[in-house]
Amino acid sequence: MALADTIAPHLPFLRRYARALTGRQDSGDAYVAAVLKALIADPSIFPSGTEPRVGLYEIFSRIWSSVALNVETGLEAAQSERTIEALTPRSRQVFLLVSVEGFSPSEAGQILGMSEAEIGRAIDDAGREIAEQVATDVLIIEDEPIIAMDLAKLVEGLGHRVVGTARTHTEAVALAARTGPGLVLADIQLADGSSGLDAVREMLPNLEVPVIFITAYPERLLSGERPEPVFLVTKPFQASTVKAIVSQALFFGARARNSDERATA
Repeated sequence: MALADTIAPHLPFLRRYARALTGRQDSGDAYVAAVLKALIADPSIFPSGTEPRVGLYEIFSRIWSSVALNVETGLEAAQSERTIEALTPRSRQVFLLVSVEGFSPSEAGQILGMSEAEIGRAIDDAGREIAEQVATDVLIIEDEPIIAMDLAKLVEGLGHRVVGTARTHTEAVALAARTGPGLVLADIQLADGSSGLDAVREMLPNLEVPVIFITAYPERLLSGERPEPVFLVTKPFQASTVKAIVSQALFFGARARNSDERATA
């Protein structure tokens, strides 16, 4: 298959990434055009033996890193995108690749020429920088004390505050009503046999917040019933995965709120 046919399905996503990275449609599209011109001039620069989408983003990263425009982008994006703009360039790249484009940390490392340890540090940096913009109170619904402590440590390390840990459905609903958290991390199977999913269903009509389900039973969230798992982490989890998804949930939650505010203004 010709290189053009191989990369064509991935170009819309590369344009999305480029626009988010630069903060402007024209700048983002200019970078993508530069990638295509470089590939036309010399197809051999495309990494051999690499998954096509990873290779395409890798070429983009090389061009992005070689042009001074990536430092001073003259950002003019809408209010809904200012959280991502506030990230430093490297953190912004890693955050977008992992949390928005869906690459694994190892794939993001290949794209950016970074080790997985460096990717992990960049994810932490992104989480802290986002937290400075949208730091919030977090409710943890988890019946295993050690797991609850690990989750609390993770979110507090990103600059958020844990307002309570619930071990049962009843405790979760009561804590949510009392504390009004800005983010919920919820297990499904709780201490007394009750359901964290049921607790979330009960609290959501009165509390519009992002919910991240963290569970060893992901199949229980595939029934088609609401709430659908927009954010889902499977146990046993990696700390870097939880951090990335917490940042993703808060980033998109902030963007949605800003969009709603502009719509009603």
